[in-house]
Amino acid sequence: MDSSPEGQTTDVAEAEPPAAARIGRSRRPARPWPPPQGQWTFADYAGLPDNGFRYEVIHGGLYMSPAPRPRHQRAVTRLAHALGTHLERHPIGEVYVAPIDVILPDLAEPVQPDVIFVAAERQAIVSDSRVEAAPDLVVEVLSKATARRDRTLKFALYAQAGVREYWIVDAEPATRSIEVYVLRGDAYALAGAFGPGETVGSEVLPGCGVAVDRVCPA
Repeated sequence: MDSSPEGQTTDVAEAEPPAAARIGRSRRPARPWPPPQGQWTFADYAGLPDNGFRYEVIHGGLYMSPAPRPRHQRAVTRLAHALGTHLERHPIGEVYVAPIDVILPDLAEPVQPDVIFVAAERQAIVSDSRVEAAPDLVVEVLSKATARRDRTLKFALYAQAGVREYWIVDAEPATRSIEVYVLRGDAYALAGAFGPGETVGSEVLPGCGVAVDRVCPA
């Protein structure tokens, strides 16, 4: 599958366009389907088929990823559990896991990070259907299909959106690690890179220690 900005899958190309694209066909030219890269909107995204792929719209471009592998999902589940356990003792916010739509106004409509944290005083950004602004913490677990995007496009995107802290988790046995980046001005600075036997700390979640071995077992 081509997950580059230029790539479109057959499923998208052959999907019936959303209602918004079909209205008024007899009155004015129909909106092209699929839309050109750079012109995707949330309404277009909402009309995509539920076919097992994960879709995101960043800077108007459609990005597609296959369903994650079990090792990836194990890391997501273990990390969410570790953060949730801390928040049960210290209720300073909520943790949410993918799939969940996160709107970054004027930048992405939506992205679907693997794990996010939203502080208690900012829960108003969480609606019944999606998250309407930048979370306080975003975590992406690397996969072969998304690693480059997570380290480049999304790295810059989350900083631009004002996400206070960004974790990159590598759950592969030979390279197990968790990198923590914190926002300094309008760019990320590496706060720490943690490997097996080490515990991750967080500025956004003070007092929360997450063992790399717990999230990324050998």
